[in-house]
Formats: sequence, structure tokens, C-alpha cells
Amino acid sequence: MQKNTLSRIVVRRRPGNPSQGWLVAGPQALPVALGRGGIKANKREGDGGTPRGTFHLRRLWWRADRHACPATLLPVHRIRADDGWCEDPSSRHYNRPIKVPANSNADRLARADRLYDFIIELDHNTRPRIAGRGSAVFIHIARPQFAPTAGCVALRLDTLRHLLARLGPQTKIMVE
Repeated sequence: MQKNTLSRIVVRRRPGNPSQGWLVAGPQALPVALGRGGIKANKREGDGGTPRGTFHLRRLWWRADRHACPATLLPVHRIRADDGWCEDPSSRHYNRPIKVPANSNADRLARADRLYDFIIELDHNTRPRIAGRGSAVFIHIARPQFAPTAGCVALRLDTLRHLLARLGPQTKIMVE
């Protein structure tokens, strides 16, 4: 692990507001949006909860058509127009990246609202993958005023870009 790489980051809910919290990265406490259902120990698909637990950061997905590739030690994958994520518990591709046909209304990673211009994929519900236990849990860009997510952790764009330089495959995120 390189000298400035973080070995772990910790996410905690904000007292009085379960859909907002703090991401602690070294000496910094950074504001984040959490799932509309708060932090959940027993995550279910569609419950709006951010899963409690310790997860590895798998890779960074990024919109090359909008941003230069950021400095990071994470593996990097360019988001293309047909990239999506399977959130269907009945599919054998559940909680995995998929290619989305042009005429489909499935969830795409190339979003117009820019929330997914940078996505850090977490290994939540991957080994083993259990249908219905939650999919597409990412770290991504926050909405204005840190409005709730569907279950992800979201930061301001500038904060996320700065944090990326200190993250690598050995970094763990602990959601408490």
C-alpha cells in the first residue's frame, strides 16, 4: 500500500438525520448522503437502506466523455452508453454489470443527471451473491443538499475527486 493510501474509511449516520452522515477518511470528516432508509443491518433490494458492514472498493467507473481519468490506485473502467447494472433478483446477472440494449429502460450507468460520473463499486452482496439482498451499492456524487440515495454513499463531486487519489484496492469502507 502506498504511503498516502487510506487503509479504511468509516461511514456513520448523522444524529437526527438517518439519510445523512459522515465519511471519516484519516483526520477528515466529510458530509455524505445515505440511503433514504438509513443504515440497515439486514439490507433488502429496494428498501432504500445503506448496508451496514465492511466492504472492499472493487473499481472506479468514470465518464470519460465528461471528465479526465482521475488519479486513483483503484482499477478504472470507462462508462459506456450501454453499461448498466442488474438489479433484478430473478436474473442470473443480479448485482453485476451488464450491457443494456439501446431500446431498454433498464438502469444505465451513463446517467444524464451526472450522479454517476464517478462510481466506486463496492463488493456488497458479491460473494456469495444472494438474490434480494441488495444490488448496485456504490459511492457516487451527491444530489444537492445531500438528498437521500437509494442505498449508496454519496459525496460532493470535488470531495469525491480529492478522495479518489487516496483510495486503492486495499482500502475498506466500514459502514457503521
